[in-house]
Amino acid sequence: MPYEIILLGVAALIAVGILLHHPSKTLGIPSLLIFMGVGLSLGNGEFDFVYDNLTITSTVGVIALNMIVFVGGINTSTESIKLAYKEGGILATFGVFFTTVILGLLLYPLTDWGLIICLLFAAVVSSTDAAAVFSILESKKLKLKEKTDTVLEFESATNDPVALVMVMILTGIALAPEQAISAWDIGQTLVLQIVLGIAVAFVVAKIAVWALNSIHLEEYGLIPVFVLACAIIAAYGSELAGGNILIASYVAGVVIGNGMKRGGEVTKHFFNSMSWLAQSLMFIILGLQIFPQTLFSVFMLSIIPAALLMLVARPLAVQLCYLPFTQASWRKRLFISSIGLKGATPIVFSLIPAAAGVDGAIELVHVVFFIVLFSVILQGAAIEPLAKKLKLNIDS
Repeated sequence: MPYEIILLGVAALIAVGILLHHPSKTLGIPSLLIFMGVGLSLGNGEFDFVYDNLTITSTVGVIALNMIVFVGGINTSTESIKLAYKEGGILATFGVFFTTVILGLLLYPLTDWGLIICLLFAAVVSSTDAAAVFSILESKKLKLKEKTDTVLEFESATNDPVALVMVMILTGIALAPEQAISAWDIGQTLVLQIVLGIAVAFVVAKIAVWALNSIHLEEYGLIPVFVLACAIIAAYGSELAGGNILIASYVAGVVIGNGMKRGGEVTKHFFNSMSWLAQSLMFIILGLQIFPQTLFSVFMLSIIPAALLMLVARPLAVQLCYLPFTQASWRKRLFISSIGLKGATPIVFSLIPAAAGVDGAIELVHVVFFIVLFSVILQGAAIEPLAKKLKLNIDS
């Protein structure tokens, strides 16, 4: 197919999705569903066009996630981090691990999947989604007591890296089950990826901030372009060094966003636009990749994992994470344990084992799609009434 036709098609899909954004927001429908619905409706046989390329979809998804996480870092103030880093940090690390283990062990006796596949599936859906959390809190204009909304935002912005590392490790085990991997090796890999991801990104971002503050660029439009170049260097330089690319993207965003003295507003507007473009492309290509006729065959299979995740694994993991925080009220714990919003991230993560050739991974992609759908519809709709019921809303 000529590239002109591909560009026209992608541009048209993005334009339609953007025009549908405002009415969807008015109706309380997350933009994820709008953009993905556009892709689902047009890419699987309609207009004699069929898209099916797991490798490209996975690559586009990961690149888009890097941009979204970087923009989340730019928009995160150091004040918010100081308020939420303890609770949010525990949820973003141990919360993801506990959710993976609990859900994986619950699924093992209930499905015909092997233990590694159950754990892999659980890791894929273990993290909350920043785009979904931010968009719903913003659309509902929710401000919550006890810094609950700040903790949720911090957790959702920082928990993807741990989930990604676990998905990569478990994918490797699933592809080579005969190769013994110890808990020490897994822990070492995890720590190394986190440390290198933070260190490399921090150094690159600090140099970028120093350069921006020392060399006063007269053309303000050059500032976000320079920041974009530095973000790419920080993220992919960290990955080449052995660090986690999502951690690097977030750290670089936080350091640059809080350190630059000139062009901050221009840069934020530029990257908010880039984030929307990344989300649009990611959701649309995910919609194109998923075949509706295949979805229906796994609908019933997805109900049990969705229920176990929302009602057992996530709540139990959150309660375990909050054991050290005795000052947190039961209302706050209950709310956070009930709101583990999923978005496009789990679908992108599910494409990693599928693209790598793990047996049965294609089925997991479609099950994950329904997990996300159930979460967005049920948990997304429950945020405001649950906050009012628990009297966590600042207006209550």
